[in-house]
Amino acid sequence: MVFKRLLGSLGVGGPTVDTVLDPGAVLPGGTLSGEVRLAGGSAAVDIDHITLELVARVEAEHEDGESEGSVVFERFTVGGGFRLGGGEQRAVRFDVPLPWETPVTELYGQPLGITLGVRTELAVTGARDKGDLDPLAVRPLPVQEAVLEALGQLGFGFRSADLEYGRIGGTGQRLPFYQEIELTPAPQYAYGAGEFELTFLAHPGGMEVVVEADKRGGFLGGGHDVLGRFTVSHDLTGVDWTTLVDGWFRQLLESRTAAVYAEPHPGSHPGTGMGTAVAAGAAGLAVGVVGGMVAAEVVDEVGDFFEDGEEED
Repeated sequence: MVFKRLLGSLGVGGPTVDTVLDPGAVLPGGTLSGEVRLAGGSAAVDIDHITLELVARVEAEHEDGESEGSVVFERFTVGGGFRLGGGEQRAVRFDVPLPWETPVTELYGQPLGITLGVRTELAVTGARDKGDLDPLAVRPLPVQEAVLEALGQLGFGFRSADLEYGRIGGTGQRLPFYQEIELTPAPQYAYGAGEFELTFLAHPGGMEVVVEADKRGGFLGGGHDVLGRFTVSHDLTGVDWTTLVDGWFRQLLESRTAAVYAEPHPGSHPGTGMGTAVAAGAAGLAVGVVGGMVAAEVVDEVGDFFEDGEEED
């Protein structure tokens, strides 16, 4: 994964930059590695700093409807403070930590429709220029994969995935947006809800799983949303994930209140707690579903996003 750009704001004959990410998808909370390759122009210049930005395409709701835009959710200064000679070649290696809440973009190599990118800013003797965006691939953590696999085993279907600007109350969310994956209900839950949404909020000690059920109305009343937050650790040992996740959804459907409360289970077994709205993803359900037409649409979306990013710069 390489992007290259002549730094136009630095003038003709200025330095060029290639940022090369190490191959393969990375994990939330893991390390993003690669190198920034600089090529000097016609004259020596002072490199003030080299900064990497993590960029996401997010949706925002407002009174007039919805809009989309790019959000920088992390910045890392990876070099600078040196003179780059005319025609000189130099590589700056970097290893930077991804936020634990970095959205998942793929499952088993299949894209989920989430658009993330890495952009490099080069500051040269007071002038700054931001380079092209390069796609960033993120695979699920083991605990996320376990939940997604359980959803697939239970018969849920993958409907869509996106990033929503805003914060989920009552959680430890740190990023200014959250990932939503909308699920079609498995047959055994369809009687109680038209759709389910789920969000992962990972952190070093574990993960919050926030679930929303669009509960159907009964004979004497209308439908309403039911929300729940379930806390799990990164330790997968001895957990029957299918039974655990099934319990989450049955607990939501049986609830008569807008939020689900529960105390954590003893020992290392994942616990539960209270929550608020959102959405997240599916697993065995994603294989095949995100192939064909859906995959093609995702590729087009990524291309459009990065083209838009260049125009904005």
